[in-house]
Amino acid sequence: MSRNAKINALLLLVVAALAVLPLALGMGDHKKEPFAGADAEAETAITEIEPDYEPWFSPLYEPPSGEIESALFALQAALGAGVLAYYFGLRRGRRQGELRVLAQREAGEGPAAGAPGGAAESAAGPRPTERA
Repeated sequence: MSRNAKINALLLLVVAALAVLPLALGMGDHKKEPFAGADAEAETAITEIEPDYEPWFSPLYEPPSGEIESALFALQAALGAGVLAYYFGLRRGRRQGELRVLAQREAGEGPAAGAPGGAAESAAGPRPTERA
């Protein structure tokens, strides 16, 4: 097993432990909703300190249940992760394409090997060493 595989396995075990330990140790058993979000905790703390507090704003949409609210939050997180994955994948693909074009030029292959301003150069842009 390689060093990276060992590190990945260890990180996976740590994440699994962080997810399972609060449930196994019974953390939050004394609460009505043991794993409620920080918003609910803050609302409870504020009403204990100042019972007559009036919020400045109200939500645009109030989900009918906590399960729907959780599902919407999970959907938002999934969309954000998808956008980030797309962005980083696009950057990596562009970098690999530039490296491939440079390798072809160095090896003397392809249509743009000896001709500056060839098809490969116009598609990939100027060489990285020529950028300002």
